[in-house]
Amino acid sequence: MSEVTLDDRGRLTLPKELRERYGDRYYVVELHDGVKLVPIADDPLGALRDEFADGETSATELRAEAREEALDEAGR
Repeated sequence: MSEVTLDDRGRLTLPKELRERYGDRYYVVELHDGVKLVPIADDPLGALRDEFADGETSATELRAEAREEALDEAGR
């Protein structure tokens, strides 16, 4: 864990090791007890593809399952 301080203009400088590991762009998420920095991928779509590359269910199958569940909940 690193300790960082805001400068007089309200800027936060992350340590070099963190910038090299996670990149230079982040979402700032406000939580009930603080804030969280979430790295933004250089290629967000590529990151999603990588994240779900091992998925066994295709988007078409997921849509069909969601449609069936919605119809069941609606009472067909």
